Amino acid sequence: MTSVYTINYALRAHKRDPFIEFIKGMLMTPFVLHARPLPHIYDPTEKEDSPGDDDYHMDANVARYCDILSSIEELINEHIRKQAKGVPDQSRLKRLVPSISTFHTQLPLRESFVLANTKHSIAARRFVPPSFNDIRRILNTAQNIAIAPKLKLITFDGDMTLYDDGKDFEHDSELVKLLMRLLEHDLYVCVVTAAGYPGDASRYEQRLSGLLKGFENARLSKEMCEKFFVLGGECNYLLQCQDNYHLKYLKESEYQPQCIRSWKPDQIKAILDLAQENLQRCIDDMKLPCTVLRKSKAVGIVPKPNVKIFREQLDECVLSTQHRIVNYLQSPRGSENSLPFCAFNGGSDVWVDIGNKLIGVHILQEFLGAKPHETLHVGDQFLSTGNDFATRHQCCTLWIVNPIETQNVLVELTALLEAKKPERVVK
Repeated sequence: MTSVYTINYALRAHKRDPFIEFIKGMLMTPFVLHARPLPHIYDPTEKEDSPGDDDYHMDANVARYCDILSSIEELINEHIRKQAKGVPDQSRLKRLVPSISTFHTQLPLRESFVLANTKHSIAARRFVPPSFNDIRRILNTAQNIAIAPKLKLITFDGDMTLYDDGKDFEHDSELVKLLMRLLEHDLYVCVVTAAGYPGDASRYEQRLSGLLKGFENARLSKEMCEKFFVLGGECNYLLQCQDNYHLKYLKESEYQPQCIRSWKPDQIKAILDLAQENLQRCIDDMKLPCTVLRKSKAVGIVPKPNVKIFREQLDECVLSTQHRIVNYLQSPRGSENSLPFCAFNGGSDVWVDIGNKLIGVHILQEFLGAKPHETLHVGDQFLSTGNDFATRHQCCTLWIVNPIETQNVLVELTALLEAKKPERVVK
């Protein structure tokens, strides 16, 4: 979440995604009006269904779902045309879903639904309509299909995307092989994480130990190693994998634009001081068993050992801190310290970082020569209190909820890459 968003907890459903809710609402029509009722108790006065009626009804309901998704595709396409003309606010989709973000590719939702229905029989359900997670996965598949032919750069969140929260990358994870397959397809692969360890590459190497060991065991070539990067502190520290399977810091002058290098220590301190003050107030008011940690470009609260903080309490810390900082930056006193920032719920902790992943992805695109429609970000924090949320403005995205889902979307993506771009595979 960046400083351009002002969140009011009481007025905005911060745990919902408006576009997914819109699609859910549209798909309720075939579910409510056309879902096949359960077989009733036999009544000899009623006409029996003829053989094949169930199959006919099922095919008809699939067609109804597909027709609705085709219509939503048209809304997306019209929005993309308005984007290209510089007037996205004039699109019909923008009027229906005012918070809709930027689309960098078309989304073949109909095709994606057919694939999802084949696997999960969504149209056969009588009591459970298409859910948030059904639609999230349909959107993921549609995005994979759309971006596979042109993909150049793929970025990943760390915790709960590549490895469990607070854990390290496991050496036996299936994701090791899948990430190497992406590198074999001549893609740039980058982990974009909030974790900030300035000057200490060993800390990042520890978090990614299983992956780097996999590179070494596979004797990954120098060319492929150098296509793997880690961007830490949201957008503040860039490391590149070397042919000795270790990470090396790159000089800021090599990849950071001047506008970022011009951020002054006093500006950074002013924002972090305010964030720390508000986080400490939250700890005191809610009596949270947490510790405040301050870094050079971040401040956060982490629970004490063997303590779990409720999500609602973490969200309160995030939203109140966002509100406090935004109000400060919009005031005459704070306007001179205006810098982009990110306040987010990490699942078990809360952090405020200087910079955000939108800037991080943009830096990588400029540095590696990838455009928004050639870039894909995979993460689990796409609600308004998450730090993957802002990347939607800069690239295509996949919303997953755990490393198993990351594995599933990469199996799907690598199959598409192999089918559509076999010439790019390095033999």
